[in-house]
Amino acid sequence: MFKEIKMAFGTAGGYGNLPNGNFSPIIYSKQVQLAFRKGSVVDAITNSDYFGEIANMGDSVKVIKEPEITVKAYSRGTTITPQDLDDEEFSLTIDKANYFAFKVDDIEEAHSHVNFQELASNRAAYRLADQFDQDVLGYMSGYKQSTTHSAADTVNATTNGSVAVSTAGTDELLSSMQIDSADFGGTAADALTIVPRLGGNTDSTPAAGDTYPLTIIARMARLMDQQNVDTNGRWLVLDPVFIEVLKDEDSRLFQADWGGTGLQNGLVLNSLHGFKVYQSNNLPTVGTGPSNTGANSSTNFGVIVAGHSSSVATAEQINKTETYRDPDSFADIVRGMHLYGRKILRPEAICTAMYHLA
Repeated sequence: MFKEIKMAFGTAGGYGNLPNGNFSPIIYSKQVQLAFRKGSVVDAITNSDYFGEIANMGDSVKVIKEPEITVKAYSRGTTITPQDLDDEEFSLTIDKANYFAFKVDDIEEAHSHVNFQELASNRAAYRLADQFDQDVLGYMSGYKQSTTHSAADTVNATTNGSVAVSTAGTDELLSSMQIDSADFGGTAADALTIVPRLGGNTDSTPAAGDTYPLTIIARMARLMDQQNVDTNGRWLVLDPVFIEVLKDEDSRLFQADWGGTGLQNGLVLNSLHGFKVYQSNNLPTVGTGPSNTGANSSTNFGVIVAGHSSSVATAEQINKTETYRDPDSFADIVRGMHLYGRKILRPEAICTAMYHLA
C-alpha cells in the first residue's frame, strides 16, 4: 500500500509561482511580453561629455565657461590695456543617486526557459534611465518631482550650486525665456491656451492668452535667435498632447517627406523652425495636466522646453552593479546604483512654455 506523497514549499512572499505555499509546475513561455518603454531623450539633448568622469556620490566635475572678450575702439597712439581673462567655472556635482535591488529564486530560475536575471536587469536599467529623464527634463524646465518615478510637478525654487548668469532666478532660468499667457495678451503666470488651426477654425486672431501651437514654437525660435544661440544643435521636447494638436494643425509635419521619422528614441521630427523635435512623456505636468480642457490655467498645465545641446551638462554612470547569494534563502540578489548630476550652463539657450488645451 502506497501513500501519496506531496511535496510543498513553505510560503514565500514575493514569489508569484508559489501559490498557497505549494509548488506549482508552471512552464514559462520562451516569448516574453516586454513592457512598453518611454523614449529617453536627455542623453540626446544635453552635453554629456563628462560621462564616466565620476566615481562616487558627492564627486564634482569642473566645467569651464567660455570667457567673454571685450572689444574696444582703437586710434593711433592709444595705449592698449590687455584684458584679464575670467576663467569662470561651474561645479557639476554628483548629488543624485538611485538604486535597484531584486532577488531571483533558484526554483523560479530552474523551471523557467527565461533568464529572469537578464530580463529584470534590462528592466532595471530602463527604470533608472526613465527616472533620470523625468528629473533632468523637470530641472531644465524649472520644475522638480514631488515623488520618484513621476513627472516633475512642482516649481523648483532651489538653486543647484550657483547660477550661470546673475540675472537667472532660483530655478536657474531667465524669466525672459519663459513663455506664458502674458506673452500673448493674457494673464501673467497663467498657461497659454493652444488651439489648432483646423479647417473649420478660420479665426486669424485668437483671443487674449490663446495661440496656435506653431506660433509658440516660432516664438521660442525667435527668443533664441535674439540670444544669439547657434542654430546648429537646437532641440525641442514636446509631450503627446502638444504633438496631437500639431498633427491636427498640419498632418504633413510628421510625414517622412516633411522630415518626420516616427517615434525613434523620442525623435519625431528632424527640423521644425530650426529645432530637432523629440516627444517625451517625462516633461513636467502640473495639476491635471494640459489635456484637461477648461481647467484653471494657472494650476493645470503642461510644460514644453526648447534648448541647445550646450545649455545643460550632465554626468552619469552606473556606479555599482553586483550579484551575491541571499544568505537567508536559495536565491541570487542583484543590485545596482546610478549616480548622476546636472547643471544649467547657458540659461539664455533654454526656453520654456506652459500651456493647456482650449
